Amino acid sequence: MSKEVLATIEASAGRRVMGTLMLGVTGCLLVYVAFAAPPSPAWLVFLLAVGAGALWLAVRMWQATVHRIELTAEELRSSDGQVIVRVEDIEAIDRGFFAFKPSNGFLIRSSVPGGRAWMPGLWWRSGRRIGIGGVTPGSQGKAMSEILAAMLMQRGQG
Repeated sequence: MSKEVLATIEASAGRRVMGTLMLGVTGCLLVYVAFAAPPSPAWLVFLLAVGAGALWLAVRMWQATVHRIELTAEELRSSDGQVIVRVEDIEAIDRGFFAFKPSNGFLIRSSVPGGRAWMPGLWWRSGRRIGIGGVTPGSQGKAMSEILAAMLMQRGQG
């Protein structure tokens, strides 16, 4: 049972800062508009809720993008030790243009349903679908998806 890391995906410092900064600025602008020119009470609540949500998401993205995604022969995991999916449970990989996947990433369909999990900017899981990517470089996502596809083909032949 080898724990050798075959491929990694991680957010570069520039992508991490830009993604978080854009969400933070959006949240600040929404909160500012809500207080500077108060619209009707319903719009005020809406602007404050969406602004607070964007600020919360910026903090979560900053925390999540500290980690990286690692692929070993047995599992796809986060660098904090959380197993995203076991390789033996992967049914298919979708890298298509019209796939509901993260930016610069790919979609995995697992045979085993998992709970909902989300690391903004890196990966998400909802049931049997797992999205890998976000503020990560496309080259790393493509390399990892190709290695996974080769592992699946090898498993199908063996």
